[in-house]
Amino acid sequence: MDPFQLSAVLLTLAATFGFINYKWLKLPSTIALFFEGLALALLVSGVDAISATLGVGNWLRTLIQQISLPEILLDGILSLLLYAAAVNEDLCALLKRKWTVLSLATLGVMFFTGLMGLGLTVIFRLAGIDVPLIWCLVLGAAIAPTDPVAVHAILGRLPVPETLRSVISGESLFNDGVGVVVFATLLHLATGSGQDLGAGEVALDFVKEAFGGAALGFVCGWIAYQAKRRIDESTVELTISLALVLGTYALASWLGVSGPIAVVVAGLLIGYTTEKHVSSDESRRDLQVVWAMIDSVLNALLFLLVGLEATVVITWTGPALLAAALAVPLALVVRLLSLTPALVMHIGRSGKTSALIIMTWAGLRGGIAVALVLSLPDSPYRDSILAVCYAVVAFTILVQGLTLEPIGRRLYGDDQV
Repeated sequence: MDPFQLSAVLLTLAATFGFINYKWLKLPSTIALFFEGLALALLVSGVDAISATLGVGNWLRTLIQQISLPEILLDGILSLLLYAAAVNEDLCALLKRKWTVLSLATLGVMFFTGLMGLGLTVIFRLAGIDVPLIWCLVLGAAIAPTDPVAVHAILGRLPVPETLRSVISGESLFNDGVGVVVFATLLHLATGSGQDLGAGEVALDFVKEAFGGAALGFVCGWIAYQAKRRIDESTVELTISLALVLGTYALASWLGVSGPIAVVVAGLLIGYTTEKHVSSDESRRDLQVVWAMIDSVLNALLFLLVGLEATVVITWTGPALLAAALAVPLALVVRLLSLTPALVMHIGRSGKTSALIIMTWAGLRGGIAVALVLSLPDSPYRDSILAVCYAVVAFTILVQGLTLEPIGRRLYGDDQV
């Protein structure tokens, strides 16, 4: 199947599932596409088990194997999805909660990685699977950051105060960049390629990638802003925006700094200066429509692919199922504990308990976690790690994603919407 046919199949599936959801399911679109992709994968597996001669299982496996989710997401569409979310973010509201967001995106990610890694060693041992601590930490880093794509898909429906909404949104925008850096560092150590690195070198590399990415994003965003403010042609402005996203992400990779953080900073800057560089309502409307379409289509394809991965690339054994079942409540407890830095900063404020419940339940994981684990090299631990990662992701999307809005209404009422 050539790239054109592959794209046609995926877009047809996404459009069909989107229609089914709109007419009957009426779920948040990303959650519906994940569920429908998962249901299709399970249905195909069932049909294949009954009659392998039909070849539907081989067809689905061939389809998914032709798509490298890590490459497509981490080296491609992630930059566009992050920019689409960041450019619509309220930078002023985010800056008012900058220290909370910063603590969650750094200390929170590190706390989660460490605690989850330690907990997973116990869980894997209970399940009869021998996974070293360093590989458990790698898995912890993969699922540590909340997924900006999954979070932003439901955030608009969440009835919570704007201050809390800004913290949840800001955390999801920045902690994935930090999580990718932590994941890469631990992976180097796990595979032996980074065993000569000392703590000081690791810290220096982290600072370089994170702050270097932020600096690059600001510079590229400022250059794009200077170009956009001198024209009033929506097609040219859109071309500049696309060049900003893809060019910044590619340059960050070449320079060895964080591409996700660079794109987020560039998007925040462009969004904040929109009133100054978009001189007509028509251009503003055209840009909003195009970016909304890009965001919608890429979201649909991403969550569909993640749903389809369930029975194609994951080997589900008894021990793996047990480890996955135990990892889900562990991830929730660790998520709660990892919010400690933010909680300490707000001691004495009212409404802490409600905010803590919402932030714990809003810790959705998505395609980024799955893509990171799929990028792991072959090892005796890869299948078990992937099964646990997928179980955590599936629970956060299907259970937490579907119940977050009712929980928010129960805690805050309808007046916050």
